[in-house]
Amino acid sequence: MRDETAHLKLRNKMAPGYSGKENESMEGTVDEQVAAFIDLIETKYISTATEYRPMDLALKTQYFTLDVISALAFGKPMGYLKQDVDLHDYIKITTTYVPVMMALSYVPWLANLLHSRLLRGVLPKESDKLGFGAFINVARKAVAERFASKDSKPKSDMLGSFIRHGLTPEEASSEALLQIIAGSDTSASTIRAVMLHTLANASSYRRLQAEIDNGIAAGTISSPITDAEARQLPYLQATIKEGLRILPPASGSNFKSVPAGGDILAGKFIPAGTQIGSSYLSIQHSTDIFGPDAELFRPERWLDASEDPARLAHMASTVDLVFHYGKYKCLGQNVALMEFNKVFVELLRRFDFSIVHPHEAAKIYNAGMWIMEDFSVRVTRRVV
Repeated sequence: MRDETAHLKLRNKMAPGYSGKENESMEGTVDEQVAAFIDLIETKYISTATEYRPMDLALKTQYFTLDVISALAFGKPMGYLKQDVDLHDYIKITTTYVPVMMALSYVPWLANLLHSRLLRGVLPKESDKLGFGAFINVARKAVAERFASKDSKPKSDMLGSFIRHGLTPEEASSEALLQIIAGSDTSASTIRAVMLHTLANASSYRRLQAEIDNGIAAGTISSPITDAEARQLPYLQATIKEGLRILPPASGSNFKSVPAGGDILAGKFIPAGTQIGSSYLSIQHSTDIFGPDAELFRPERWLDASEDPARLAHMASTVDLVFHYGKYKCLGQNVALMEFNKVFVELLRRFDFSIVHPHEAAKIYNAGMWIMEDFSVRVTRRVV
């Protein structure tokens, strides 16, 4: 939203729901979907000496994030993990069109052309059976049902918080759809990045799994792990930060408009309305900030930096930029971090993973967002 007053007003209505302060079921909802992810692997993708059941971790990871965010947004998961299928071809279609969407976001006149009367018919619509249009229908139905409910005890979830704070049905539907777009692809991207780089780095894999095993043995890790417990695991937190840094999930230019009156950047006056973009990948791979091996996935850099609090704070604030900053900071940061805090522990405490094709672990390219496909892994049960 470009209207500062309207933006602040709407953001204040939504913030309590995202923070968890009025969403008592948030952590439990994430736990339920982590359990569903574990169950899918246990049921269909465990390999043994006599059975080989490879799993596309890139695809299943997005099933997980889609079910988490839909459960939070609509009050119930879409069912990707339960059905183990790309419902409505959402992933297939959005993967194809992400480069197009990014081009439209950088060239405003193209977006305006698409919204013209001549081309408006090609945009997603509620009557579509596939793709994002199908989600529009799901979101509007879920929101309409909630607004029509006569329940004397409204649900203490994200949608319930939005309604209590005065969002209209149209605003609630729009936010639910935005959560799907902004919350599933980016969170899945980070989970994939962490798993890909951890599996490719034997010392990181062993150290993370050892920290989990030691926490379980010491009784400091519950089943499932709580968000608070995960925050006390230094190597896990270092691994998550390094995953966000090595492949920042939204790695496009992410332009911002200079406000009325202009601004001063790097000692230069920038006129109002100027679009300012930045290279997220370059920032997160800065050798000045992260050291000479910034191109390398090395969680230990965060533990090493703990001896220099000022440097550690600078590194952490830089990585936090992947969620943006200030009044435009991503409201879903708490949700994403909670997913990360739980999913790696619950996967690595139960299973061992190995890359099926080490010469080409996955197909990956950058289209303003990281597209990762065909990340085939072999999963076995751990014997601890």
